[in-house]
Amino acid sequence: MRILIDADGCPVVDICIACAKKHEIECLLICDTSHVFEKEDAKTITVSKGADSVDYALVNMLEKGDVVVTQDYGLAAMVLARAGFPITQNGLVIGNANIESLLAQRHVSKKIRNSGGRLKGPSKRNTDQDVSFERNLEKLIESLKSAE
Repeated sequence: MRILIDADGCPVVDICIACAKKHEIECLLICDTSHVFEKEDAKTITVSKGADSVDYALVNMLEKGDVVVTQDYGLAAMVLARAGFPITQNGLVIGNANIESLLAQRHVSKKIRNSGGRLKGPSKRNTDQDVSFERNLEKLIESLKSAE
């Protein structure tokens, strides 16, 4: 098991690295050339800039049982198909029970934007979200370790 992070714009990178270190598992930051990360206790993989380049690189290096931190529901669906475990930066563990509704929600939002509509963006990140993410990441890792 490893933690792979869709690191472009991810606000919980440091939490992931600390959690990986605590559990003695590898942590990989995958980003494109417009985002540069040099973090101790994590390996950074930089890919070419381009639409979904990080997503495809991450899926190609994914191994069964890896945890993937992403806000991208399309990437999360690919991770599930490869027997990985996606979790959002807010701590939502994505699985077969909720992926269809999340993808449907994404589709509707895209249709609204494409037709000129506007959607309210996310509110400013707060400490409670970080706490929730860390708690849920810990639970996920512990459950995966106990299942091994």
